[in-house]
Amino acid sequence: MSRSSWLPLVLLVLLSSSVAPVWGDDEPVFFAVVSAVPKDKMSISAKVLADGTVSDLKLIPGDAVAGNPVWRTLEVCHALKIEGVKIADGVKVLSARVLDASMLPMALQGYAGDCLIKKALEIAPMAD
Repeated sequence: MSRSSWLPLVLLVLLSSSVAPVWGDDEPVFFAVVSAVPKDKMSISAKVLADGTVSDLKLIPGDAVAGNPVWRTLEVCHALKIEGVKIADGVKVLSARVLDASMLPMALQGYAGDCLIKKALEIAPMAD
C-alpha cells in the first residue's frame, strides 16, 4: 500500500476521534416506562432508571418536548429513552425517544413486560 493511499484513511480516523457524538454527553440519559395512564401530559408518572436504580418519578417535559405530538400520545407501558436533568420533582425531559420494550436495560424489562401483560388482560375482555 502506498503512502498516498493510506493518508486519507489516517486523516479520517484522526478527525472522527475529535468530533463529539450527536447524542450529547451534556445531559444524562435515562430510561423510563410510563407506569400510569397519563392524564396530565405536563407530569407523567413513570418507572425511571437513574444511576442504576429504578425509581417512581415524574417526567416533566421541556418546552420543545411538550409540543411534540409523540409526547401528547404517550400511553401506559410506553418505553422511553430520555435525555434530561434530574430535578426535585422528577426528571426534566429535554428530548425523548420511544423504544421497543426489548431495547430497555434489563432493570426495566421485567417491569415493562408485566405492564404490557396487565394492559392486555384489561383490554382483552373488552374485545368481546
